[in-house]
Amino acid sequence: MAMVSVKWFLFAVVLVLAVPLPERAVANPTETAAVRKAAQRGDAVAQFKLGVSYEEGTGVAKDDVQAVFWYRKAAEQGYANAQFNLGLMYDNGTGVAKDDVQAVAWYRKAAEQGDGDAQSNLAWMYLNGAGVVKSAHQALAWYRKAAEQGHAGGQSAVGTMYENGTGVAKDDVQAVFWYRKAATQGDAVAQYNLGLMYDYGAGIAKNLQQAYFWWLLSSAQGDPDAAKNRDRIAGLLTSAQRAEAQAKARDWKPK
Repeated sequence: MAMVSVKWFLFAVVLVLAVPLPERAVANPTETAAVRKAAQRGDAVAQFKLGVSYEEGTGVAKDDVQAVFWYRKAAEQGYANAQFNLGLMYDNGTGVAKDDVQAVAWYRKAAEQGDGDAQSNLAWMYLNGAGVVKSAHQALAWYRKAAEQGHAGGQSAVGTMYENGTGVAKDDVQAVFWYRKAATQGDAVAQYNLGLMYDYGAGIAKNLQQAYFWWLLSSAQGDPDAAKNRDRIAGLLTSAQRAEAQAKARDWKPK
């Protein structure tokens, strides 16, 4: 049976709301008032927090336009989290007219400060020619920057670029290397693709039990193609091999 082809990592479309404790969204009117005063005085962290609160509707009525307003205030002071979130607002057309060029501009500002999510999203924009001249080489460069600092989505995307020979010479060994890094962090797309590499024997020795294991993990996160391949390959393994892989999958935890 023909297998489902390699998958691309898709960039996140949610805002960075899970921020460190000092930067969490304000949660009640009293705290909101204090943060608003700090934001109005020009404190970038407070401006960002207030933007997150408006985006979430936490402590204030949800208002995407106000979220953009406060993200912009913080972003213009060079605050990377706010720059990334403002880029997403432009990217998604949330609280502001959709504008890929502006999204790229703000992603780039955050990416140049080392923000892995921004680097990954900027790479996606280059890969798809959204708001910027399409360039697989630039996409790979930015995905690699994210990947090298442990960003699972960036690692998964670098693996796919090596597997497909996109912006770089095709190299299945490197594809496996990067898929494994992302897969061990729990990235479902990388787990799916690593399973394919084991199934094909591409860049690594063919091992159907390993393919089954990685598809167990990916399908447990809801990937329907992983579930199909898991079920297809199950009949090619002995009951002992299946049981061993299933036990390993039950005990597995992201690293």
